[in-house]
Amino acid sequence: MTSVLSDKRFHDEEAAYAWVEARVWPEGPICPHCGGMDRISKMGGKSTRIGVYKCYQCRKPFTVKVGTVFEASHVPMRFWLQAMYLMISSKKGVSSNQLHRTLGVTLKTAWFMSHRVREAMKIVGIKPLGGAEKVVEADETYFGDRDIVVKRTKRGKSGHASKRSIVALVERGGGSVRSFHVDHADKATVTKIIAENIASESYLHTDESRLYTDAPLHVAEHHTVVHSGEEYVRYERDRTVHSNTVENVFSVFKRGMKGIYQHCAEKHLHRYLAEFDFRYNNRVAIGVNDEARADRVVKGIVGKRLKYKISH
Repeated sequence: MTSVLSDKRFHDEEAAYAWVEARVWPEGPICPHCGGMDRISKMGGKSTRIGVYKCYQCRKPFTVKVGTVFEASHVPMRFWLQAMYLMISSKKGVSSNQLHRTLGVTLKTAWFMSHRVREAMKIVGIKPLGGAEKVVEADETYFGDRDIVVKRTKRGKSGHASKRSIVALVERGGGSVRSFHVDHADKATVTKIIAENIASESYLHTDESRLYTDAPLHVAEHHTVVHSGEEYVRYERDRTVHSNTVENVFSVFKRGMKGIYQHCAEKHLHRYLAEFDFRYNNRVAIGVNDEARADRVVKGIVGKRLKYKISH
């Protein structure tokens, strides 16, 4: 039996480039400068970098890294593929320290690589969740202290106002999750998220929070369970009402953040949410294995850049 990590793309730079090119350019190289496809040739020569092409329409050289999260990176492509595979195949993620030790790169490089991979995992051009007779669960949670100082009440507590707010929607029955880091989990914010991300003919299941019960939700039906009354599942004749699916998503997210990452600046929280959403939306339970997941994440590198300076 052969380990998947023994695949040539993880150890040979030319094989790594070829693997990425086959997924980013399934119909052949495309110039990222002018969009041309016809007059392109691969450059040769002993001093030529691996994976360099030249477009004879705009006369500019390029590689598959240009216009992707890999652009301007000097990290070998095989290391990028190793980092991606480690991150997508671990249910709760891989820390920058672990990537630093495993790949043999500096800690700063490992940190920046992990954020670029998370950017590749971000969903673009999404359709509404749910649909006719489909159930979408919604819930909010609070994780970690906010980076801004929140004024305490007379009792000395600032409550949820001092915590980072997260709202998540999950389509039940093999569907997707969509998580949002919001400034405040209030009625206006939650109503807007539901309106923009859930099909109006869907059934919505939530707990008894006033964020949902007092809000004008544009869905076909809204059902709640009363957690304060220790009701977590209610069986009706034609439906089972609960919000356990979205709570399980939160559980995996919090275990990963506390056990693996331990610290996350608030400005980066949305990328960590994208990472956990990606793994859930491409899970084994719906027929997506590690290899298929690797294909999907590398296809997400195009058109995304992170240009901020590395800092800790």
